[in-house]
Amino acid sequence: MADNDQINQAAEVYRELFGGAESAEVPLIALRDTVVFPRVALPIIVKRAKSLAALESALKKNRLLVLVAQKNEATEDVGPDDVYHVGALVRVRESAKQPDGSVRLVADGVARVRVRDFPSVEPCLLARISPFPEPAVPKNERLEALMYSALNQFRRLVNMGAAVPFDVLLVILNVTDPWLLGDLIAANLDLKVADKQEILEAADIEAKLDAVGRLLGRQIRLLQMASKIQADTGKELDKMQREVFLREQLKAVEKELETLGARPENDDLKTKLDAAALPPIVREKANKEYERFKGMPPYSPEISYVRTYLEWLADLPWAKADEPSVDLKRAARVLEEDHYGLAKVKERILEYLAVHKLAGKIRGPILCFVGPPGTGKTSLGQSIARALGRKFHRVSLGGIRDEAEIRGHRRTYVGALPGRIIQGLASVKTRNPVFMLDEIDKVGADFRGDPSAALLEALDSEQNSAFSDHYLEVPYDLSDVMFITTANNLDTIPPALRDRLEVIEFPGYTEEEKADIAKRHLLKKTLAASGLKPASVRFDDAALQVIIRRYTSEAGVRNLERCLAAVCRKLARALAEGRRSAKVVHAADVPKLLGPEKYSLDLAEKEDLTGAATGLAWTEAGGVVLQIEATRMAGTGKLTLTGHLGQVMQESAQAALSYVRASAERFGIKPETFKESDIHLHVPSGATPKDGPSAGVAMATALVSLLTGTKVRRNVGMTGEITLRGRVLEIGGVKEKVLAARRAGLDTVIMPTTNRKDIVDVPEAARRDLKFVFATSADDVLTAALDRPQALGIVRPRQGGGRGVPAKHGSKIRKTTGHRRATRR
Repeated sequence: MADNDQINQAAEVYRELFGGAESAEVPLIALRDTVVFPRVALPIIVKRAKSLAALESALKKNRLLVLVAQKNEATEDVGPDDVYHVGALVRVRESAKQPDGSVRLVADGVARVRVRDFPSVEPCLLARISPFPEPAVPKNERLEALMYSALNQFRRLVNMGAAVPFDVLLVILNVTDPWLLGDLIAANLDLKVADKQEILEAADIEAKLDAVGRLLGRQIRLLQMASKIQADTGKELDKMQREVFLREQLKAVEKELETLGARPENDDLKTKLDAAALPPIVREKANKEYERFKGMPPYSPEISYVRTYLEWLADLPWAKADEPSVDLKRAARVLEEDHYGLAKVKERILEYLAVHKLAGKIRGPILCFVGPPGTGKTSLGQSIARALGRKFHRVSLGGIRDEAEIRGHRRTYVGALPGRIIQGLASVKTRNPVFMLDEIDKVGADFRGDPSAALLEALDSEQNSAFSDHYLEVPYDLSDVMFITTANNLDTIPPALRDRLEVIEFPGYTEEEKADIAKRHLLKKTLAASGLKPASVRFDDAALQVIIRRYTSEAGVRNLERCLAAVCRKLARALAEGRRSAKVVHAADVPKLLGPEKYSLDLAEKEDLTGAATGLAWTEAGGVVLQIEATRMAGTGKLTLTGHLGQVMQESAQAALSYVRASAERFGIKPETFKESDIHLHVPSGATPKDGPSAGVAMATALVSLLTGTKVRRNVGMTGEITLRGRVLEIGGVKEKVLAARRAGLDTVIMPTTNRKDIVDVPEAARRDLKFVFATSADDVLTAALDRPQALGIVRPRQGGGRGVPAKHGSKIRKTTGHRRATRR
């Protein structure tokens, strides 16, 4: 690379370019973080518009360019004052255009030149240059000593681990030209642009080699200190320790050389914290963490954790809130548009709005919607948010078993995050949303804690103004949040948590309500989802009734929606295939579209039977009818219970049998019957678990019918807990059980007298179709349920003592309060 041919080539280029003149005009390209030396080949990527224009100009002429370094590599639009005025004249050996529009070229350094001025700066920088030749090299001992010292220092640097390609090392060790030696060493060392520019601009060879020796000495000292730090830190380190060591090594090296650059300012983070309107106690915590963050070295493993924490503080809506709508008429209209029925829920929301309008700021209510699946609990939360003019956020708690999901993880853990509540508020960016905690009854607990206990503070209106999240470590005010929880069953919710909730029951829908819901909401939704226009398909009332009665058996409307969607899909397919499809779906068309009927309309027995009674039960899916059967065979007085019965239900059967045995003489049952017979009590649908005390009266009725041979009226359903003395105790789920009796085709319902007050919750249509008998004792039940109660010596009670009351009287009964909570099954 360094011989007389290269020197001759430079002289030839000088003659070609200058031709005896003092200056010449050549296109100029400014380089970022790079200094080009004469007689050194260098690959370059050209991207900027002015640089591409300069390259194009050079390729059209003599392929000569001037390459100079920028003073500030961040400058994008380079002008005359932004570059050094000493650079290298190069000849473009080859160039290739890249897919991104840039050009990759290889430039051979020819000679050093000086930039005098810039005749033109558009479309590219055109520089007027003059020769800046290398002075003659004197032959003296000092020059030889400088070359020898530079080569020795370079060898030592390479031996200490400096990254120098092997072929370059061979060239440098064998070069004899002192100018080229200095240029090659400088080009292959990791030096600053200013240091390399100093070497390029050296006026004589001794100044150049002095500068090269000084910079080589600095690099050697740097590597020596790194080796010393490595020896002091230790040699046997695992992977994680080595990572920490390297960071400490870099920090110590930078400190020793006093070249640690200033860390970039975190202006954005500081601006976000200032704009977050943090409360005073939170502001104090944020400022403390921010000062700690600024003082951390850039290689600290903790710096990212602190920054993430500060970003969470800045992103939370400490003061931002939606302005709630207090237009009661609009809110009522929105709730009525989205959901049919649910009068109690709508009334409670309107009460909240009215109080808010009169009192200004009030604490957000904490409601709990309890009811069977498919009754509109979750979707009602969205409607409430729309009626209130607030944002809505939903969190599903089903299956959560870790307390940290609610309260967040402590920041000592890797990957720690705030809890679901804080994350939800950060996502909606308002401090007063409607926040739904779905499926709160399905929260679990294990060794990681009890999420239900963590919810106690969040769902307590007296405490949640200073909710403590483990991650934030500062109080957050949740008092403006309107919490809505949903559940299918209150029994699995801990009492302490249940006490904090304002429970609103979502009863099952009647057939009439389901039909209205289908007409108002479901049909529009399913027709649109199937690509059908509302005017193209219509369901008549009889068809909807068949679908509701024969193809669904639920308290909600989810299966009804699926059935309607199935019908619409079949009609859409017929329309897409060009086949004619009915514009009106009649009752006779339903089996053709949905197949055979899935449920029987009349679930009651076909005839009066002995030893069989119809009970009514409550489940999470609504009310159901239980067919309770009893039979006896020769034996030793053993009672067998089957049908997957729970402990409470088994005890109810034992209590019913004990009552019948104690009253055997009055019923005309021989005492030896119980000693000589085994009794088997069975509740069909054996695969379904059953529990609760409310089937006690039905079991007692089946046993009395079996042992006396008296038939039970097939159209009578009953519910109530029985005691050993024959008293009938209060039960729950009256509305659901009554609706189940109506769906099953029964016409009489027997229930405890203490449940008379609950009849007001039963829909008017059900009260009109059913007869209600209110029983105080087992005699009242047997009188209404058995075909011939007089044959057993049972005297009918007087009017008002629990006798059957027609529905028209039941609708006028005044509802009372303060009754004992009963088990609901």
